[in-house]
Amino acid sequence: MGAGAWGRRSAALYLAAWLMLGLMLAGLLAATGDVAPGAAAIFTLPLVLVYASACGFSAYYLCRAFPLARKPLPAILGVFFASAVIASLLWCVAGNAWAALCAWLAPHTQTVTMSRPLTAMMFGVGVLWYGVSGAAHYLAMEFERARGLERSELEARLLAQEAELRMLRTQIDPHFLFNSLNSISALTAIDAAGARDMTLQLAGFFRQTLGLEAQRKVTLLEEVALVRRFIAIEAVRFGPRLAFEQQVDADAQRCLLPPMILQPLVENAVKHGIGGLLDGGTIRVRAERAGSQLKISIENDADPDAVTGAGGKGIGLVNVRQRLAAAYGIEAGVHWKKNGKSFRVDLVLPYETGEEGRQ
Repeated sequence: MGAGAWGRRSAALYLAAWLMLGLMLAGLLAATGDVAPGAAAIFTLPLVLVYASACGFSAYYLCRAFPLARKPLPAILGVFFASAVIASLLWCVAGNAWAALCAWLAPHTQTVTMSRPLTAMMFGVGVLWYGVSGAAHYLAMEFERARGLERSELEARLLAQEAELRMLRTQIDPHFLFNSLNSISALTAIDAAGARDMTLQLAGFFRQTLGLEAQRKVTLLEEVALVRRFIAIEAVRFGPRLAFEQQVDADAQRCLLPPMILQPLVENAVKHGIGGLLDGGTIRVRAERAGSQLKISIENDADPDAVTGAGGKGIGLVNVRQRLAAAYGIEAGVHWKKNGKSFRVDLVLPYETGEEGRQ
């Protein structure tokens, strides 16, 4: 909701509340005096709307001039009490004038007479309503301040995620680029078409990563496509030693997730898993929807005697864990385990497609 719409809605609620108070005051006059309900409403409603406007502007500027966090409470209470007394006295004067005008305009109609009890009641009610108006303005100011802090926190979080994504791009294994260029150089002499294909794959991979934004989530289908590009480039260097399998449910493909969340895990699988096996191995990516969750697993063949994943403290795993925590809090998790000749990382995160907000 925009600021203009929010302001109009707040003003409408403010006036509606004062109208309800005016009707209550009119009912009180009709119940305690010899005044018809219609005459009581004609007397009270215009007065209440005028007093509502006066209270609104006066209390607003007083709240701005005397913020709770910067001024002592006794000074604030004293200023508001004095302002409430002055405003109520002026309201009573306006009430006397309005009662006289009503009597002059309709001399043969029963109208409200400003007696001493009615004047005293209006004065007391005016002081009370002025105080309530001031308290409401303070609450609104605190609400706006909290919203401002929330917006600032969100902007800082988005900037941090963007910086983290840029850092992740710089962390894409430099050896990956170096080895890819070496492979292209070697292919130019024996397989010019293969060298050209690998060059295009490499360019497409980096073009796709540079187009990603941290605050814009991508579908799992797009993320897996990026992984396949990475595998296709590495497959030129590893040849038949590197195999790739994917099993992604159709329902899971539409799920949104932070960009480049799988790439560092697949890169680790190639570098620390397949790269350490003489005969190579297979990387398997599986994803399925489980109710309100998306479950993804990345598994690779590994040397049973090698220390894989650095005990879950490798840069790739730590980076993924931190990004998921920033995006989803406790709703997401990362778990890893080494089981004999394989290493597996499991991701669990909320299932969202972007369609929830449009329903």
